[in-house]
Amino acid sequence: MRGEQEDEAVDMREAGRDVGRQGRTETAEVTVSIMGKPARVPADATIMRAIEHSGQQIIRGAGCREGFCGACGTIYRLPNDYRIHTGLACTTLVQDGMALSQIPSVPVEKAIYDLEALTPDVDTIKKVYPVTFRCVACGTCTKACPQGLQVMDYIQAAMRGDIAELMELSYDCVGCGLCALRCPAEIIQHKVAILGKRLYGRYLRKESEELDARLQQVQDRAYDDEYAELMSLGREALSERYYARDME
Repeated sequence: MRGEQEDEAVDMREAGRDVGRQGRTETAEVTVSIMGKPARVPADATIMRAIEHSGQQIIRGAGCREGFCGACGTIYRLPNDYRIHTGLACTTLVQDGMALSQIPSVPVEKAIYDLEALTPDVDTIKKVYPVTFRCVACGTCTKACPQGLQVMDYIQAAMRGDIAELMELSYDCVGCGLCALRCPAEIIQHKVAILGKRLYGRYLRKESEELDARLQQVQDRAYDDEYAELMSLGREALSERYYARDME
């Protein structure tokens, strides 16, 4: 009798294990090479999450994490693909066999200028960033852009002195510098974009009565009480307030 009871208990334990195994979802994984070292990471991970999952700590090039700040520019290759791909580590998903390297920053010679002494035309482009006119219209910068911007087109607009078009086409640029990294003419496209947006904002922007009214409210300290309330909230309360906000 004892033997039968023990056998029955063993059967019940095995059945329990089977139920547990059936109820547990196995996480799919892929193999990637991170800065030359192989790692098994979740198949649905972003590059940034994969780096952390592999045990590495990100101490720079992390930026605002999924906010398109441009700090986590990454280049990578895929199996049986000769091309070098580009992306932002915070939003690009890993793929099996991916070999990747992060580019924390792209060194450039940043122009120093007095915006008040400039004019919104081609002469300013020639003066501040003459390297722009080395463009050979190859389109490599456009292919490299992780934001999908028409980079070559806004450089062509800069060469024509069309500051409004330069601003419009480069508006969503996050300044990651991957275009400059891949450009055979060694142009620093993202800095030209910043100059264009500054020129537009200073000289060509449309007047807005609504904006002027809101600025006046800020100057009149109309929102001081709301600011004070936000400053008094803890992390959890701020997080709840942030995710509950109205969004278009």
